[in-house]
Amino acid sequence: MNRKNIAPVAILVLSLFACNAESESDHEVTSVDLDQPASDMPEQRMPAPPPPAEGSADEPNDGFPKLDPAPLTPEAEKTEAGARNVLLAFARAIELKEWDQAWAMLDDASKARWPKAQWTSMFEDLDPITVAVPNGSMEGAAGSSYYSTDLTITANDEQGRPIRYEGPIVLRRSNDVPGATVAQRHWSIYELTLDATH
Repeated sequence: MNRKNIAPVAILVLSLFACNAESESDHEVTSVDLDQPASDMPEQRMPAPPPPAEGSADEPNDGFPKLDPAPLTPEAEKTEAGARNVLLAFARAIELKEWDQAWAMLDDASKARWPKAQWTSMFEDLDPITVAVPNGSMEGAAGSSYYSTDLTITANDEQGRPIRYEGPIVLRRSNDVPGATVAQRHWSIYELTLDATH
């Protein structure tokens, strides 16, 4: 290299080093020792989550939480455990004011007896709601299984008066017979009687 060019190059290198040092001093640099125990590391604060959107709180009949019966093994599904699995999900849906989810567990004949709007109107002004479903009995006949018990719904009406709905409830499933659909091989509410008393 030409000696005449050494000085300008040296000056340029020193200038760049000085600029780099200035830019580092302008910015805070944090280093983390990877060998340092996590408990000794400075606390890392996450930004606060945004506030919930207006109207996002749980409301009656908003489909949340999802109350589908818990999945069971095929063998358990055929037994009393399968029937009570649906029955308890049905009772829970009524208690949580998830009328549409409870209505979906009725069979087609029961849905025709109680159209969805009528079904909802039976319960929507009640609060708080408690549903009792004691142990029942199971029997089989002509390719189907039936589970029977009593259902009791207690609550207060919109005037604050105690009200009680009660009556027998029967669940049904088709046994594994030729032609039975997937839906028919699952338990559903087959018969339901609800008599109201104040």
